[in-house]
Amino acid sequence: QVQLVESGGGLAQPGGSLRLSCTASPKLSDLNAMGWYRQTPGNERELVASMIRGGSTRYADSVKGRFAISREDANSSVYLQMNSLQPEDTAIYYCHVRGLGFNSYEYWGQGTQVTVSS
Repeated sequence: QVQLVESGGGLAQPGGSLRLSCTASPKLSDLNAMGWYRQTPGNERELVASMIRGGSTRYADSVKGRFAISREDANSSVYLQMNSLQPEDTAIYYCHVRGLGFNSYEYWGQGTQVTVSS
């Protein structure tokens, strides 16, 4: 079974930075979309950032200019650089990957807690 292993979460000060990492094991082929979602208690999971095959990116309005997504397909990895963190960024962050095709694979990471607090 494929697992998405996340790391990099933790506690950050307002204005600080964290870098999330997600790696699929075993490695995946035909990756299409790779991205990050976040969820807070009582709310649905929301898209934070995504990158599709070819390099096009999409960001939630609340993180534009502060977060940057990158991917390394050879290692089936996706990263999220989070700068200028705010308390509102506190959430559980989930890695997500999807293969090519409507009926292709889709996997979620286990989630990593990001807490922004002074």
